[in-house]
Amino acid sequence: MGEISAADVVLDGFDRVQQAVGRVLEGLSTEQLAHRVGGSANSIAWLVWHLTRVQDDHVADLAGTGQVWTADGWADRFGLPLPPEDTGYGHDDEQVAAVVASSELLLGYHRAVYARTREYLRGVEPAAMSEVVDESWDPPVTRVVRLVSVIEDDLQHAGQAAFVRGLLPES
Repeated sequence: MGEISAADVVLDGFDRVQQAVGRVLEGLSTEQLAHRVGGSANSIAWLVWHLTRVQDDHVADLAGTGQVWTADGWADRFGLPLPPEDTGYGHDDEQVAAVVASSELLLGYHRAVYARTREYLRGVEPAAMSEVVDESWDPPVTRVVRLVSVIEDDLQHAGQAAFVRGLLPES
């Protein structure tokens, strides 16, 4: 067995996110995905869309590429009444409610972002993982820390989506 790199570990984290997203979306209708517990909690659709948008945004920034959302036409396919650069950060009740999509659409977008993430991580040089990418924090954020932060955020939202799935009303 060869040496395990930081990129390999990060990729394993994104593999786990992708698996969690697939499990939470499996077999759900658009109506179930849009259900908001108590009428105001984040829906599964919003949670999965948001975690995927954040991953897309952050990985594209690190890679110096366009986001899958806009470059590959996903924004048009979703047709949401939101600006194309929106990732869901700070959304109010009305904006959360506006994110309605089928499981096929959500999973397709997530798989496309996951594929781009894998491609990026396979090409990152080991030394690049320790490069500072954001000096606005104390301590400054390295590439690997930014990626681990995205994984942590993604897994939290995937867990929230799984919790909401467990609370869905019986059909």
